[in-house]
Amino acid sequence: QVQLVESGGGLVQAGGFLRLSCVVSGSFFGINDMGYYRQGPGKQRELVAAITSGGRTNYAESVKGRFTISRDNAKNTVYLQMNSLKPEDTAVYYCNAALRPSGYQSYINYWGQGTQVTVSS
Repeated sequence: QVQLVESGGGLVQAGGFLRLSCVVSGSFFGINDMGYYRQGPGKQRELVAAITSGGRTNYAESVKGRFTISRDNAKNTVYLQMNSLKPEDTAVYYCNAALRPSGYQSYINYWGQGTQVTVSS
């Protein structure tokens, strides 16, 4: 059974920083794209940042220059370094990974449980 376990959320003042981590465990054959999404109060879930297996990255305009996504393929882990945090970054952050579970022929999207990030002004 594949699981994505997130950590690193919390409460921080505006201008502060947090680092999110997401570890993929279970039985699978390789991980393709990984990323972080967020859902703020009363808002739809949106892409924050994504990274391919080769290391190419993509960011939402609102976080460019402040957030950095990275991954450690040997540890099946994706990280999101969030600097210069703003109150509007407050949301539940979800990690996402496209991977091929054992016994499957195609890639499937998996989600973490979500971690709360709250930025106070």
